[in-house]
Amino acid sequence: MNRYTLFRPLLLGAVVLAMILVGGAQQPAAAAAAASASPATITSDQAAWSSILSQIPTSALSAAEIEGLLYMREEEKLAHDVYLTLYEKWRLPIFQNISSSEATHMAAVKTLLARYSLPDPVAGKGVGQFTNATLQGLYDQLIQQGSQSLAHALRVGGAIEEIDILDLQEHIAHTDHKDIQTVYENLLKGSRNHLRSFVSTLQTQTGETYQPQYLSHAAYEAIINSPMEGGRGGRSGRR
Repeated sequence: MNRYTLFRPLLLGAVVLAMILVGGAQQPAAAAAAASASPATITSDQAAWSSILSQIPTSALSAAEIEGLLYMREEEKLAHDVYLTLYEKWRLPIFQNISSSEATHMAAVKTLLARYSLPDPVAGKGVGQFTNATLQGLYDQLIQQGSQSLAHALRVGGAIEEIDILDLQEHIAHTDHKDIQTVYENLLKGSRNHLRSFVSTLQTQTGETYQPQYLSHAAYEAIINSPMEGGRGGRSGRR
């Protein structure tokens, strides 16, 4: 599947975006408890990942695996940049804290790029700047939508995490490299936690119940009705 197809509904406009997800209304206590951990800094996270992955041998990557790594590096940047920008707009702590977590996600993927001597598509890019034209357009659309209201902003956060979950699941299914699987599985924990937090915060801040847009109802309910996950990459943001 083309990696960009999952984003096309968002690019079609506000009607689709208005339906987007947001993390754990059914899990407010779990969300608050998991949010107590401070996000690691980019530097310490990269060092930790380098140490963990150094125990796993490397081997040649397929073209699809290379494309996936480059795309996920920018997709994590998209999440980071959108949340950082929406925090500046709404000053709600969840955006600032999850943007910090996304920075550690970016660092984890960067560690993989370095291991395989791949170019970094994020190098030299400021907030809101992307090498991938589709992600650039998506960023612009998400910021426009998230600036309309706090509820819209929280739904945007949910949408990003839901799409991230689907992308990571697909990438995991199409690689047999243990180091890549290790990073992606940990990023997947983080995305599930972020979704739970956005859903919970939407309920708390607006009284709205989040409805899944990209995940199946069963997959969404399984995530929301499960507790927050620990481990590297599994942090949520304070609300």
